[in-house]
Amino acid sequence: MTVRVEIDAGIARVTLDAPARRNALSAEMKDRLIATFQGFAEDDRVRAVILTGANNAFSSGADVTSFGASDIRGGRRRLASAHALIRAMVHLEKPIIAAVRGPAVGIGWSLALASDYILATPTAKFGQLFRNVGLAPDGGAAFLLAQYVGVLRAKELVMSARIVTGEEAMRLNLLTELVAEDQLDQRASAIATDLAASAGLALGMAKRLFVGTAGVGIDAFLELESHVQNQLLASRDHKEGAAAFVAKRPPKFEGR
Repeated sequence: MTVRVEIDAGIARVTLDAPARRNALSAEMKDRLIATFQGFAEDDRVRAVILTGANNAFSSGADVTSFGASDIRGGRRRLASAHALIRAMVHLEKPIIAAVRGPAVGIGWSLALASDYILATPTAKFGQLFRNVGLAPDGGAAFLLAQYVGVLRAKELVMSARIVTGEEAMRLNLLTELVAEDQLDQRASAIATDLAASAGLALGMAKRLFVGTAGVGIDAFLELESHVQNQLLASRDHKEGAAAFVAKRPPKFEGR
């Protein structure tokens, strides 16, 4: 089982568990997560959600080993799946707490950004590594990052593809709390317990209000992202980036 779901005392704990890939999201995992978060909307047993990863990792992103063979139709399906997952989280009218240790890169970082609370350890590692495989950010990352840190800093994080530690993420206002390694699960549970005992309808409506604060809605942004990324999926640079990743060599980009 690559996604584990446990429900107890009003709290759903969703654990990514794919050790061979450091919890990189396969198509199967994305489908399971979409169904899980959509199901939570109608599940009265669930009043708060904790999203975390096993194996000392949150998520190393998408399973990019399959990207090289992807055609435009396959790329559209991949993006549609990623977008459905982000929408299911953003529009879930119940609070989601991301508890991050280890890598949270690519869409893994998007999963954290789409949550309502983000807790991380000092050794957590965040990154928008899309340029390394000739792609622009997806999973709503540009939209969500710009909301948290502003457009200028979001551009730097995306264009540099650098790794951000938990400590820097806290300084950049990308975390709710920085938590010691041995206290992460306990702190996430404490927050979830408090939220689960609170006025759930009011929290859900508050979450809807925050979705409405953006100048352009996330749904419109994801449609734009789909057009941009599908063009890049057909580019030479993406094919070279994907091949270089698999071969563990530096890519040689041509800008086409």
